[in-house]
Amino acid sequence: MPRRTTLGVDSNRVILLCAILEKKAGLPLYNQDVFVNVAGGIRLDETAADLALLCAVAASFKDQVIPAGTAAFGEVGLGGEVRAVPMAEPRLNEAARMGFSRVILPASNAERLSMKYPMTLVPVRHIKEALAQSWKK
Repeated sequence: MPRRTTLGVDSNRVILLCAILEKKAGLPLYNQDVFVNVAGGIRLDETAADLALLCAVAASFKDQVIPAGTAAFGEVGLGGEVRAVPMAEPRLNEAARMGFSRVILPASNAERLSMKYPMTLVPVRHIKEALAQSWKK
């Protein structure tokens, strides 16, 4: 029986994201242990972290590295769709302030942005697109 161990994030959310990765992205996680640890003692409570968690689990499974300077945010639905999240502009401003050069975000958020950002924005509609873009530089 594979283990799903989490620290700093809801374990039920991680189980759900693993199921979505299996069903919609074709990653066979059913027999894999999955460990998720949020560093720094913080707790992730919002669904905007779904896309980042999903990309991290997939990268670990595929033994790939997400390029330095890449951030991601977005809610992930049961169908694998990447949904908009509130406060996209403040999130992008903070990512720029922290030195990120590339952000993977929901396409519906990207369509409504009113400002230009000093980083590359990668809008995605589905987790397959997000995973394909995760490993590009």
